[in-house]
Amino acid sequence: MDLTLFLVGLLKVVLGGLVAALGIWLALRGLSRILGTNPVEELRQGNTAAGLVHAASLVSLGLLVQHAVQATSDAVDLTMRAQPFHPGLAGKLLAVAALHVGLSLGVGVAVLALGILLFDRMTPGIDELAEVRKGNVAAALILSAILLVLALLTAPGLQAALNGLIPFPQLPEGTMLAPG
Repeated sequence: MDLTLFLVGLLKVVLGGLVAALGIWLALRGLSRILGTNPVEELRQGNTAAGLVHAASLVSLGLLVQHAVQATSDAVDLTMRAQPFHPGLAGKLLAVAALHVGLSLGVGVAVLALGILLFDRMTPGIDELAEVRKGNVAAALILSAILLVLALLTAPGLQAALNGLIPFPQLPEGTMLAPG
């Protein structure tokens, strides 16, 4: 049994859970402000339309942020396997990973908010946000699809822009590592 690998795996689970919790909180808070709704109250009232849009925003944010968690996980793997290991490097990696994930969450919420606002502006005569608040499932489906498409199409750019923040350790020339 490899205790170090087990502990690193548990660390990754905790990191993923913390990022997910923060992302859920940010997505619900940000979308509630844009929609002018309270997600908990909307769910209590059974507003399916609002539930769909909130669910799509959570999935979209997950698509946008998953690369930050994966890049951090990869950097942890490489740092643990690089020789020699320095505890100071782990602290630096943790600080940079928090910045990377934080920026990913912030940019992700901003992209989704901008997408909602732009879509609302592109369709004069229809207030999609008001329609969602009233329970219009058709408007919610379109808005949800827009959120998902935005996430799918902007995630690679966000990943490329932010990957330069992770301090991947330099490995000796010709070193091959199995996936962790």
